[in-house]
Amino acid sequence: MKNVLILGAGMVVKPIVQYLLNRGYQVTVATRTKSKADSMIGGHPNGTALAWMVNDDTMLESLIREHDLTVSLLPYAYHVMVAKICIANKKNMVTTSYVKPEMKALHEDAKKAGIIILNELGLDPGIDHMSAMRIIHHVHDKEGRIEEFYSLCGALPAPEACDNPFNYKFSWSPKGVVMASNNDGKYLRHGEIKYIPPEGLFKNPMSTDFPEVGPLEIYPNRDSLPYIDLYGIPETKTIFRGTFRHPGWCESLDAMKALKLITNDKYNFTGMTYADMVAKLIDEKDSSDIKSKAAKFLGLNQDAYALKAIEWLGLFSNKPMNRNEDSPFEIVSDIMIEKMMIGKKERDMVVMQHLFLASYPDGSKEVIKSSMLDFGTLEKDTAVARTVALPAAMGVEMILEGKIDLTGVYIPVVPEIYNPILDQLETVGIRMVEQYGLPESEILK
Repeated sequence: MKNVLILGAGMVVKPIVQYLLNRGYQVTVATRTKSKADSMIGGHPNGTALAWMVNDDTMLESLIREHDLTVSLLPYAYHVMVAKICIANKKNMVTTSYVKPEMKALHEDAKKAGIIILNELGLDPGIDHMSAMRIIHHVHDKEGRIEEFYSLCGALPAPEACDNPFNYKFSWSPKGVVMASNNDGKYLRHGEIKYIPPEGLFKNPMSTDFPEVGPLEIYPNRDSLPYIDLYGIPETKTIFRGTFRHPGWCESLDAMKALKLITNDKYNFTGMTYADMVAKLIDEKDSSDIKSKAAKFLGLNQDAYALKAIEWLGLFSNKPMNRNEDSPFEIVSDIMIEKMMIGKKERDMVVMQHLFLASYPDGSKEVIKSSMLDFGTLEKDTAVARTVALPAAMGVEMILEGKIDLTGVYIPVVPEIYNPILDQLETVGIRMVEQYGLPESEILK
């Protein structure tokens, strides 16, 4: 019986554990909090839960050596450490995280070891790569060109669960969601490179109407330009990777960033209330009538939507924070987590869409749209957990069955990886619906 080591037991791990156990694999989950792993295994006879700390290199090496394949679902900063041990022990590895330069640099070492380190095999990155490449290869096979490409994704509460001013609830790494709000953005549009600094990330979002969901806003997702080479589309005049949000998020986060409420800078907040913190961040001498002062600082009316959202969080209140030296990011994200976690019976959803403008040698053009909408619940499996974990689980199975014979550091952009995984995902209800021959008016404006 093949055995798999899974490192970590976060919010998206359960589906990969259950999938592999139900397919007859021996699964060991090693994590700081053993009780979380026990819960995921659910008493299955092929499952083992172990308490393990990331600084225990000796135990990690022993575990990797004893298993056929390792899945690292740890924070990305630990993947390279795990990868080096996998290479030393000639064991294959899978992650759902972006390939950092330090991981890419291990390509030749992994090849020499005869193993594959398959990364970015989740949702975004993951399903986005695989579904995009299937269409790009289809267009290129017809000698067509990709003129414009938009890749959009969001992990969101279902519409009926949007009952706070942010129209957002956390169904995965809450700190990561808020931290990503400090990113910048870079993309190519109509032949012109656009750079969006962190302070402008949520200004002027694009918008669309998604079937069964309603209006959604779109803001840039990091640097889109490397995907021109990654996807093999040097001909494109537009490449834009974006994040979906319900209306309300972008406006509110833009104001919070301007007020320095999600900066990682450290301050001494000893003895302060939340209103005192806001006053300190905008250089006001005292926190009296702080909402009015914040409105003036932002150049907004006091009844502005964003100010209502910030007030709902309690950031204008005189409640003591009970913090000493700390960052606004840690304080505010803790409040957001307390007030904005998805409920056990509430639905979350994953919304993904690719839009292509393709042209062909006969002069014809078409818009191709590929869309996915998946719902879940915390009680069973969230949509974000399913769509992150199941592609990784299927990749693990393919490697163990010898259906992937590549060696080195890879992401799933080659047909021998993406086709079988996309086909297998359809068997569990995760499906990209492709529409061809749409008019140019369907492309994002």
